[in-house]
Amino acid sequence: MKFQTTHYHLDLLKDNDRVSAFFEAINQYDSKTDLAYDLGCGSGLLSYFLNEKFSEIISIEIDEKASGCASENLKSFNNITVFNEDVLKYDFSKKADLIVCEMLDTALIDEEEVQVLNHVRKFLKEDGEIIPNAVINFAELVNMERHYIHWDEGASYEILSEPLNYSKIDFKNKINPNFEDILEFEVNNEGTANGIKITTVTILNDNVVCGPTPMFNPPLMIPIDETNVKSNDLINVKLKYIMGQGIETVKTQLI
Repeated sequence: MKFQTTHYHLDLLKDNDRVSAFFEAINQYDSKTDLAYDLGCGSGLLSYFLNEKFSEIISIEIDEKASGCASENLKSFNNITVFNEDVLKYDFSKKADLIVCEMLDTALIDEEEVQVLNHVRKFLKEDGEIIPNAVINFAELVNMERHYIHWDEGASYEILSEPLNYSKIDFKNKINPNFEDILEFEVNNEGTANGIKITTVTILNDNVVCGPTPMFNPPLMIPIDETNVKSNDLINVKLKYIMGQGIETVKTQLI
């Protein structure tokens, strides 16, 4: 099937690791389950995957152009309805067996995944599921070339510490979007630390895990005050951000 899509969603379609992970997770459902919500459906690819597994799919996309592509791509499927609406304003009336919400980004900082799931979780059946299930965030102390916040796009950096598993977000539980914690890094390389690298791993279900891909949660590089470190040092960094409110909310402080 040839999909109509925006330039951005075309890049998503080309990300084979991302696409195959979601396909595998959705494909594990039995046919035909009752209702699925596809929130932020883009051009409709995940709704297309859901078609053979669910009797009804409600697909919601706020972007008018992407929603138009989804409507065209999915028009031949009688069990899929596409709405060009804001998920936070949509009038949900039925409880679903599955919520698919792929509004993901590194540490959930820049997209509204948390706000959307906190809003719609009450429309999930008691035994219902969410894809993805959860994310796990890791942090590493680094010396980075660009001393400003940016996504890892090929700029050089040196990793100076062991990776630190600093948070897990379970999507079936209510999520507090305000993150604040002190991260303790164990240094394993001598050098000058001037940043931290955050990497997010996505748990789609019990059987499917997807790490960063070209279009799926690229690592985020965050500056800190410069400090010299040597092997076995313990370096404490206070990290704060608001999930869903953008990278402008990220704050760091050496402790």
